[in-house]
Amino acid sequence: MDNTLYNSLYKTHKETSLSGRYIRLVDIQPLINKLPSFFKVDVIGQSVLGKNIHSITFGSGSKKVLMWSQMHGNESTTTKAIFDMLNVIADGGLVSILEACTIKIIPMLNPDGSEAYTRLNANQVDLNRDAQQLSQPESNVLKHCFEAFKPDFCFNLHGQRTMYSVSNTNNTATLSFLSPSEDKERSITTTRKKAMEIIASINNVLQLDLPNQIGRYDDGFNINCVGDTFQSLKSPTVLFEAGHYKDDYQREEVRGFVFKSLLVALNCISSTTVSGSYYKDYLKIPENGKQFYDIIIRKAQFNDQILDIGINYEEKLIDNTIKFIPKVMIIDNLSQFFGHKELNANNRKVYASNGKVISQGTENDFVTINNEELSLNLSDS
Repeated sequence: MDNTLYNSLYKTHKETSLSGRYIRLVDIQPLINKLPSFFKVDVIGQSVLGKNIHSITFGSGSKKVLMWSQMHGNESTTTKAIFDMLNVIADGGLVSILEACTIKIIPMLNPDGSEAYTRLNANQVDLNRDAQQLSQPESNVLKHCFEAFKPDFCFNLHGQRTMYSVSNTNNTATLSFLSPSEDKERSITTTRKKAMEIIASINNVLQLDLPNQIGRYDDGFNINCVGDTFQSLKSPTVLFEAGHYKDDYQREEVRGFVFKSLLVALNCISSTTVSGSYYKDYLKIPENGKQFYDIIIRKAQFNDQILDIGINYEEKLIDNTIKFIPKVMIIDNLSQFFGHKELNANNRKVYASNGKVISQGTENDFVTINNEELSLNLSDS
């Protein structure tokens, strides 16, 4: 498949009923219910609060791929991309992939966290730190599915914050990938090499859309993480991280890049023998940095100092809508950092919405500089 075909498939099969950041079980259940009969849909367990966890299985090939999304309930971009991909398959597409692969997807592992729009499950546990203790029902659902399916490859689908950059540059990490470590030494094993080879294939194609906007996630070993555990069990595991794209706080542009990444990865698996021999290009992908704030106000006056103001949006669920609340995170010299949006105070004082000089930790919809009121809200940007 070439780049033009990937783009065309996304444009014609994007699932229009899913949009924005707040994606719940109630949003995807109708889509699961209407899948054609060649998709095998199973309820493979329940969440802490008794919500169903589904798997969707399709394809007839010998290469088995397991993927799961919304292990963290507030990381929904990959879930949207999954249903975009399922629309292509329901429409008769990706035949060669389906002939070579059997694919099993858990579209929402953490339905309670998705409903509450939180990283954690209903017991306030991070499921991606529960791979060994297996203290939560959702963790056991995934582990039992892994053991029964015996995947040749795993895709661990996540979302990352807007602070991530490509290395220490002014390039945002719109996508990041990782071949997790199997041991504390971060040994480059055969299993890791296979995952690296898949990521290298994705990067080679996606650089056409995202030049210098793809990063490599930190590979520090933590056996409590699912990816590290599955990698250590000799199932090559690829971590997908959906990040930020210019002005795309709803991650509607990014879902298209994730969609394409999934198809490239599956095409790599289906059309080649992934041996790990071509892993070295993965090591050329720059590591992620943490160089961004959502907003930086430059050159603000604080008594006898000229400092910068770093502001991030806090995502809050209010009346079933995700609100992006601007909050002052730091007041310091931020010359080594970048803002997705930047304002210049020109050595003047910056006043908060309460009329006082702005201070760290406060939430502000607007600021006043030189008697001019400037909105910090996304809707007014």
